[in-house]
Amino acid sequence: MTIRFREGGREDVAAVVALMADDMLGKGRETAGMDRYLAAFDAMQREGANKLIVGEDDSGAVVATYQLTFISGLSLSATRRAQVEGVRVADHLRGQGLGAQMFADVERRAREAGCGLIQLTMNKSRTDSHRFYERLGFTASHIGFKRYLD
Repeated sequence: MTIRFREGGREDVAAVVALMADDMLGKGRETAGMDRYLAAFDAMQREGANKLIVGEDDSGAVVATYQLTFISGLSLSATRRAQVEGVRVADHLRGQGLGAQMFADVERRAREAGCGLIQLTMNKSRTDSHRFYERLGFTASHIGFKRYLD
């Protein structure tokens, strides 16, 4: 199956939220009202280097998504980075090569933006995802920390 990846629009937000909620972790955490998600999308648009990407099947249905943020910085000899977040593939399409197509799209966009590094974080409980990213050539090189602010 071939998927067409494109920048997502406001009209795609509900489909993206549905993909995020149709997930073992997302079921309990993607519970905000649609107004909150739309406001977040609008903020992403204003930031410019923060993109929502969606993958459409032949019927035009959104079946995959990721968020891509370009980060300029001084470390690693001022290497520009592509940060990937919110990676989701529709449950019924997992294991069919769609993830590899998605990350080929990530890499193309990162190179076009002048990035020399793609980085991502994932929840430790996603063991299948860990193996997938290693197959794509990613290495678990860092330990990540989060602190939620009230």
